[in-house]
Amino acid sequence: MTTPVLIWFRHDLRLADHAALAAALEPGGKVLPVFVLDDEAAGEHRYGAASRWWLKQSLAALAGSLAARGAPLLLAKGRAETILPALADATGALAIHAGRGVEPWARAQSRRVHEALADAGRTLQLHTTVLLREPHGFASGSGKPYAVYTPFAKAMLAAGEPGAPLPAPPRIPGLEQPAGGESLDRIGLYPVPGEPDWAAGFAQHWQPGEAGAQARLARFAAGALAGYDETRNQPGIEGSSGLSPHLRWGEVSPRQVWHAARAGAKGSGVETFLKEILWREFAYHLLWHRPEMPERCLRPTYENFPWEPDARLLAAWQRGRTGYPIVDAGMRQLWRSGWMHNRVRMVTASLLVKHLLQPWRDGAAWFWDTLLDADLASNSASWQWVAGCGTDAAPYFRVFNPVLQGEKFDPDGTYVRRWVPELAKLPAAFIHRPWEAPEGILAAAGVRLGQAYPRPIVDAGEGRARALAALAAMRPDGAVAAA
Repeated sequence: MTTPVLIWFRHDLRLADHAALAAALEPGGKVLPVFVLDDEAAGEHRYGAASRWWLKQSLAALAGSLAARGAPLLLAKGRAETILPALADATGALAIHAGRGVEPWARAQSRRVHEALADAGRTLQLHTTVLLREPHGFASGSGKPYAVYTPFAKAMLAAGEPGAPLPAPPRIPGLEQPAGGESLDRIGLYPVPGEPDWAAGFAQHWQPGEAGAQARLARFAAGALAGYDETRNQPGIEGSSGLSPHLRWGEVSPRQVWHAARAGAKGSGVETFLKEILWREFAYHLLWHRPEMPERCLRPTYENFPWEPDARLLAAWQRGRTGYPIVDAGMRQLWRSGWMHNRVRMVTASLLVKHLLQPWRDGAAWFWDTLLDADLASNSASWQWVAGCGTDAAPYFRVFNPVLQGEKFDPDGTYVRRWVPELAKLPAAFIHRPWEAPEGILAAAGVRLGQAYPRPIVDAGEGRARALAALAAMRPDGAVAAA
């Protein structure tokens, strides 16, 4: 008689192209699918509010798919190293299959689960479910981890195309669930039933779950992918894939995305898009080899950068009240939809850390709480890139001008008009610099600067000069030079 097996879902909430699920089904016995919400293990990197909204919807979708195939999902809350061995003991399972976690807390969690299972003669078998290649097995010619994206991407491409994705199993023979499972409403995700639904607007923009991921991937592959290299920087149109939340929660695998892109179109747009998938891989590569990345600068000299923390400036940025329309549009898009266009992410982040001299960790923390695609590897690597303190980063002296960025990538103001409606009636010539508009034009557009819409929180030229002065004040050893 075949021994039962547990399949532990982590950040891979799908059935297709799931190596751990395929391995769990291979012996032919019954399977118990499990998801454990382990906030204690995640610590300060526990899922943010927006992430918890998405996770709740995604788990509901996964549970429905599993139940339809014969194996209902068991939900649990608590320490994984306690819950999983107890479930293995209750069911008689000798093995647990799961995807490998890359985050430092997830790696530590895996070790604890492995040790707890080993004490009872059971095993934890980890598989590749969220990446194209595991970072611990991919190194440069010298045997060292990659620190720069371009050689990393070249090596990934030289290693060959990813294998074909696995199909979803048509049937999953399920075990009878032992007692102790939690309901989705009681597991501790948001919004809480009976309380105001602050995330009500998210559902207008997203369909969490594997079916939603596949629908979005198909739409992108058949549409915007072909011109991706031209349209990806234009926030006023749907020129990007919008797949980042689905990839973050593993509702679609990067291997599925890769093959769909290859089959969907030809030309430079496809190659540019695949480089974005490789950037995601690179961020995980960095996090695996530099687990301090979410907290510490990868370039140690920046640890003593002369930031000027100011709660008032941070709050204005968070609320989309900086006086720079492209930045404010991005921050309001984030708040209302749980997502922000990638080009605008760079511009908003640059304004915070360069013009306003606010610590990059404060920006990363806000994104972590408000992004539906909040991913520890990509979030940390991207903020360090903008702040100039990563191993492969934009130089700190590269300062995005928010006005010029808006005029270049949102020339007619479509993006700004959607998310900053108080400026919607301004002519395109002034939509990104309303403070320069004549009083008659402002009045005709119903814009009251300093009241309904703020004046710039800092002059762009002065902010850039202050940022460069702060950089110059930092000595090579990381200390700040005397004034």
